[in-house]
Amino acid sequence: MAGSKEIRNKIKSVHSTRKITKAMEMVAASKMKKAQDRMRATRPYVQRALQIAMHVAKANTEYKHPFLSRRAEVKRVGAIVVTTDKGLCGGLNTNILRLLMTQHKEWRAKGLDVDYVAIGGKGLGFLNRLGANVVASVVQLGDRPHLDKMVGPVKTLFDKYADGQVDEIHIFFTNFVNTMKQVPRQATMVPIPDEFQAVDGTVRKAEVASGSWDYIYEPDAKVLLDGVLRRYVEAIIYQMVNENLASEQSARMVAMKAASDNAGTIIDELQLIYNKSRQAAITKELAEIVGGAAAV
Repeated sequence: MAGSKEIRNKIKSVHSTRKITKAMEMVAASKMKKAQDRMRATRPYVQRALQIAMHVAKANTEYKHPFLSRRAEVKRVGAIVVTTDKGLCGGLNTNILRLLMTQHKEWRAKGLDVDYVAIGGKGLGFLNRLGANVVASVVQLGDRPHLDKMVGPVKTLFDKYADGQVDEIHIFFTNFVNTMKQVPRQATMVPIPDEFQAVDGTVRKAEVASGSWDYIYEPDAKVLLDGVLRRYVEAIIYQMVNENLASEQSARMVAMKAASDNAGTIIDELQLIYNKSRQAAITKELAEIVGGAAAV
């Protein structure tokens, strides 16, 4: 059994750790509310932008934007990976990177080359260790992400798609469901998909049949579609980063609360061991005193 001094030092150390985890829990809780408000505020806009893009993809336009055309053969794909910059958020990054790894193996098994764009330090580090081809990255976005910092790296991948160097672009992100649940997901950004998975998990499709209608474009289809689809890409990227930030703060708050609770359990156990050790020491001293008195 460890000595009383050693046990006291351990108890003191765990107390200090619990103070840190408790403080981190409170900080994450305060940031979580703001992150969730930002994420929920942009969801309706992003879902509507995606529906419009899906409708346009099925319409009969005189101008066919590259984002609306499916390639006859897929030889190279692009992937945007959204992760956190910091750790201590439970299995948040592990889950999304496990999904990414599974899909990466499937692509490589089919003989497809993959270009990656990393948003977040954890994803960038993982891709570098994997030996993947990272064409651009952005890290240290902070608690309030700004779109202008993300547009440049992401545009690199979409320019390659427009030039025909990439045939599909996917995005990997963590979808915020509630404080206790965050779901890793993969979605196709371009070509514009025929369906998308809503927040509640249901799959929704464009409500119109292919070729049955069209929009009225002013001044012309090219100018309007170039602007609308650029906004679509920006909105999707911004929303996915906000979803990831809300998930990060929620996961960190839950993880730090669990760490604080575990620290309290460890302190109780160490305190019990300390009390038993102290009682044994006192009993031993009393036995020595009684034995010495009897010998005299």
